[in-house]
Amino acid sequence: MLEGTDILAPTHDPAECEPTQAESRQILLDRLARTRAELKKRDIVAAVLFDPTHVRYATGARNMQVYSARNPARYAFVPAEGPVVMFEFSGCSHLTEGLPGIDETRPATAISYYFCEDNLQQTTQAWADEIGELVRQCGGQKGDKVAIESATSHAAFALVERGWQICDAQIPLERARAIKVPNEIKMVRSSLRAVEDGVRKLEAAIRPGATENEVWSQLHQHIIATDADYVETRLMNSGPRTNPWFQECSNRAMQAGELVALDTDVVGRYGYYADFSRTFLCGNGKATSTQRELYRMAFDQVRRNMALIAPGMSFKEYAEKAWQIPQPYKARRYFALAHGVGMTGEYPYIVHREDIDDKGYDGIMQPGMTLCVESYIGHEDGGEGVKLEEQLYIRDDGQVELLSDYHLDARLLAE
Repeated sequence: MLEGTDILAPTHDPAECEPTQAESRQILLDRLARTRAELKKRDIVAAVLFDPTHVRYATGARNMQVYSARNPARYAFVPAEGPVVMFEFSGCSHLTEGLPGIDETRPATAISYYFCEDNLQQTTQAWADEIGELVRQCGGQKGDKVAIESATSHAAFALVERGWQICDAQIPLERARAIKVPNEIKMVRSSLRAVEDGVRKLEAAIRPGATENEVWSQLHQHIIATDADYVETRLMNSGPRTNPWFQECSNRAMQAGELVALDTDVVGRYGYYADFSRTFLCGNGKATSTQRELYRMAFDQVRRNMALIAPGMSFKEYAEKAWQIPQPYKARRYFALAHGVGMTGEYPYIVHREDIDDKGYDGIMQPGMTLCVESYIGHEDGGEGVKLEEQLYIRDDGQVELLSDYHLDARLLAE
């Protein structure tokens, strides 16, 4: 247990941080089963998935993840019942060999102007004919629901013209991903352990005169070496650039005595997000009283809000009970109290009590969810800011486990 809480400490047991080959294979099948179950729940005959994260979740197929996020050049046909067809980028069909949930691999029809120029309409019509035929082979009839996301507007219109009722595939996929299947958490832990090692290299590189980009690159190098995918953001900054938050990494040289804050946002091993935040002190000196006060507030916010995580807790109740941010720091609060996390940030998204009516929604925390608890503390009048974040897991037995395991800066936490 973590001191002063009922939260289970992180594990480094290799058997709990690395799935076996048999477990990895079963995880792929179980994720596909969750996807199908969510489609059936909504009377959706089939989904056409373009989002590379959704493709990987449902099929296990990994290829050009960042490229695929902006180019509709590969996609998966996932029916509620029937064969799964992976439409892979030209020349890449061999990448799906051995994936248990894929029944057939075909070359993808690239439906964007970039690939087709003036042939775009004709190409999209042929694409819609092929998808429509697959839907019919799975028992679909005109008027049935077909889910789609991250494609072109022409693609959606072409399916509507053929009599299909189009709906958003993000909804069933977000709900499927939110509850982890058996042993899936081992992949999450594996990703976190690797990224934590990368952050140790990054922290060791923090020194007066080093640039933010120079230090940030240490994490990038390490995650690629450990079979991770990419860093989704550029959130590391120093000194006056720590407030307000969301100032991206730059060529600014760090100075002794300044704060250095980061948010990992790594799509890591097995495609799973490692998402925790830390704030460090540059150099060998002591922290100022102001820096320690900022850090203590962020620490108290995260620790208090971690302790509230529990199965059955509603999102609105969580927001009402959450640590109250002092008034001078509210304007620059982090946009979420907590959010789901799996292959990327995912459902749910829990906002502050001040924002719940305008931007929030209610729901229930459930076993199987992994959640990140966030804090950013920065004064509305400026100065430095502190970012902290932890990643947790609501286990099937109802206990809550801390997944992230990176030390806090003792100089900043000192009274």
